[in-house]
Amino acid sequence: MSIFTRARDIVAANFADLLDKAEDPAKMIRMIILEMEETLVEVRASAARTIADQKEMRRQISKLEKLQENWLEKAELALSKDREDLAKAALVEKQKAGDMAEQLTAEIQILDDGLRASEEDIAKLQGKLREARTRQNAIASRLESAHNRVRMREMYAGSKVAEAFSRFDVLERRVDYAEGHADALSLGAPGKTLEEEIAELRSSEKVEAELAALKAARGATAIH
Repeated sequence: MSIFTRARDIVAANFADLLDKAEDPAKMIRMIILEMEETLVEVRASAARTIADQKEMRRQISKLEKLQENWLEKAELALSKDREDLAKAALVEKQKAGDMAEQLTAEIQILDDGLRASEEDIAKLQGKLREARTRQNAIASRLESAHNRVRMREMYAGSKVAEAFSRFDVLERRVDYAEGHADALSLGAPGKTLEEEIAELRSSEKVEAELAALKAARGATAIH
């Protein structure tokens, strides 16, 4: 079904209103562009036919001008032979050819006016087509952005993410269990008695004293 009825409808169209009212803006803009392209082809074809018609008319005018010259020569010949009746008849034919040439010239002028109008229509259609394609690209970008947002939301809210987080929960529970087990092993372990701590201090003092003696002995040897 046609959106527009003629080229002037397209030129006067408000794309924003059309797209706002459309249930599927992307489909609507594709239809608009397709119809505009088809209309542009039709207008150009019509202009091509007009140009061809003008060329044919100009050829006819050229032939009629030659025919007028021919009838004039015949009239002059007849008059030179004292055949005024033939000369007059020849001039009548010359006049007919002249009238036809004038009529064709007037038709060419009319076609020129139509051709200029077609040229303006083509320029306006091309401008509208560029506008429509720009809007199509904008709509495509918006749709792609919307689809990407939907995919991202699905990814974050989807089953795969939920499954991954459930694995993390299982791992955390395992770590908690391992730490709990380690803490449990230390529960109830007897602490050191006072005598054991003092004995450790004495043992430590002996080790320190023995280490100092070894250092002193090594120092004396190095001097000798």
